[in-house]
Amino acid sequence: MSRKYFGTDGIRGRVGDAPITPEFVMRLGYAAGRILAASDRRARNERPSVLIGKDTRISGYMLESALEAGLSAAGVDVLLVGPMPTPAIAYLTRALRCQAGIVISASHNPYPDNGIKFFGATGTKLADKVERAIEAALDDPMVCMPSEKLGKARRIEDADGRYIEFCKSTYPTELDLRGMRIVLDCGHGATYHIAPSVFHELGAEVIAIGVSPDGLNINLDCGSTHPAALQRAVLENKANLGIAFDGDGDRVLCIDADGKAFDGDLLLYIIACHRNKQGLLKGGVVGTLMTNLGLEHAFDKNKIPFARAAVGDRYVLEMMEEKGWSYGGESSGHIICRDKHGTGDAIISALQVLHALRASKRTLKELTKDVVIYPQVLINVPITKDFDFRDSIPVQALLVDANAELKGNGRVLLRNSGTEPVLRVMVEGKDADQVREWADKIAACVKTSAAAT
Repeated sequence: MSRKYFGTDGIRGRVGDAPITPEFVMRLGYAAGRILAASDRRARNERPSVLIGKDTRISGYMLESALEAGLSAAGVDVLLVGPMPTPAIAYLTRALRCQAGIVISASHNPYPDNGIKFFGATGTKLADKVERAIEAALDDPMVCMPSEKLGKARRIEDADGRYIEFCKSTYPTELDLRGMRIVLDCGHGATYHIAPSVFHELGAEVIAIGVSPDGLNINLDCGSTHPAALQRAVLENKANLGIAFDGDGDRVLCIDADGKAFDGDLLLYIIACHRNKQGLLKGGVVGTLMTNLGLEHAFDKNKIPFARAAVGDRYVLEMMEEKGWSYGGESSGHIICRDKHGTGDAIISALQVLHALRASKRTLKELTKDVVIYPQVLINVPITKDFDFRDSIPVQALLVDANAELKGNGRVLLRNSGTEPVLRVMVEGKDADQVREWADKIAACVKTSAAAT
């Protein structure tokens, strides 16, 4: 059974349009509650509990209430923590012994979008089979439990402090950040009240931007997807480092003292190579189909095995678990350090980069000097749901020509986004002009073909 609502990262869409409506989200909460209650193995008279967190977009209030109502109607207790990073919900779900955690967030998307994603009791994303079971339960009528069996709701007041201490615990006790001036860009998102405390308490002088959320400014010209503001702030404040997070705190990007950006590929390289020198890298590193070819070549030079998973941090984690490896990530800044946390965590990943910097006494530039990043162009082409590029004769013919010309010096990748109605056209190669030319040609062909369907 294919999934109707769940994408690669939960359910996501524009607020007010199906499925991100109060009525659907209430039914989703009820369906999830029924599945969780049915699988609960605890004492029969003890209700299962679910933790709910959210980012800072205005629609979070509405969707939180809808989820709470649906879960309560299914006989599930609800624990509320308010705005918290997605990886914090993964951690707290496990720490508080909840049966599941739910995050209301659309990650790096603008504020009109929102979404729902789930974590299981172990703090990892739900398996596909559980998501399919929830989707199947959505077709059943919603029947409220008797009053004495309804779920209760309460707020967890110390969630911030718990998570701050957890993040700090992943940084070596023998090191600190004293003497470092760090600019943090929290993207007016879920890390705004967490990240500054973490880095300050570890000794850094912190200059925080993007920490005034108003419900509408999340990811707006700031955060990891818009690094220009952070680059300016690093240069203006003569900072040693800049760190940017996305709206829900699972993506990270760094800026060095010269204003140069270091994406997820380069940060993953720094962490993995540092662990390798410590003798703590078990196996290799997992990237995705989007990981730059230059990174793969750099790992090969360091005799570090590298494997590619499908795009999406859940698939990176699945491959890491299959291989028994501890490190993986995406160019976008999703980095998973499985020896520290069971999911991608932007704050914790940034701390692992800082560990490498402080221990080696080297800069980001020095630690990545052996990585030659190939020019890569990514174009997002809006498409309709019924358009499949594999069925388009013009697109397929152009791909044959592109691959023939780039063979040995580059590659082409087309894939549907799991979070937006767009087709991602990626071309990568040694020749920047050639890469741009083919990316523009293919994107134009996709646009024309999609419009004709």
